[in-house]
Amino acid sequence: MGPGSVFRTVVLAASDSEVTFGVDGLLKYELFGQELWITNTHISLLLVVLTLTIFALFANRAIKKADPNEVPGTFLNIIEYLVETVDNLTRANMGEKHGWKFSNYIGTLFAFLLVANLSGLFGLRPPTADYGVTLGLALITFVLIHYNGFKYEKAGHVGKLFQPLLLTPINIIGEIATPLSMSLRLFGNILSGTVMMGLLHGLLPKLLQFFIWPIFGGLHVYFDVFSGAIQSYVFCMLTMVFISQCFGEEDA
Repeated sequence: MGPGSVFRTVVLAASDSEVTFGVDGLLKYELFGQELWITNTHISLLLVVLTLTIFALFANRAIKKADPNEVPGTFLNIIEYLVETVDNLTRANMGEKHGWKFSNYIGTLFAFLLVANLSGLFGLRPPTADYGVTLGLALITFVLIHYNGFKYEKAGHVGKLFQPLLLTPINIIGEIATPLSMSLRLFGNILSGTVMMGLLHGLLPKLLQFFIWPIFGGLHVYFDVFSGAIQSYVFCMLTMVFISQCFGEEDA
């Protein structure tokens, strides 16, 4: 059997199992004469946001009810640990003077990315496997980079593009490439894991999956947990590094 026959066999098997890796439309509606769809990405995003909102409400309630004269409980200790970790991370990478200003954003960004990437463990299609989501997050970072650039470097922020003058086109391309590289890195890593697990679930019989569930569990741990956590951390680190480059040495 040649490579072409093997490929056709895989495609046919996948199609028989109704394996899809794209964004599936669930509900169609019209707005201002335009046909729009509610997709599985919207549902996953809604569930991720609801999960984070519920956690935030419980955390807020626990903090307000905390008695400073008593030993905090386990949940409160976890919240305190998470807040201190984010504060230390932003101060270490963005400086003592500016790091605390971005703690809320970096913490929220990391929490969203982590929960979104881990949603595949619960049978959802990770929202970050949709390029529209990752590009939107990267564009927010892009806006923050240039907002802080103009805030702290003034006209010098634009002047950097012409230093040296002969490399101006390359400098401009480099600035444009920042959100593209960040969004494609996150999108590619999460989508690749989704495709791999989808192929395995679609091509192998359900009975066989039951007997080799430890292998499937290990793959889910790698693609959803390990890779998802690493990509969340990398995206946040790049955000902090790019923004901190706008601070002068005296402002760091």
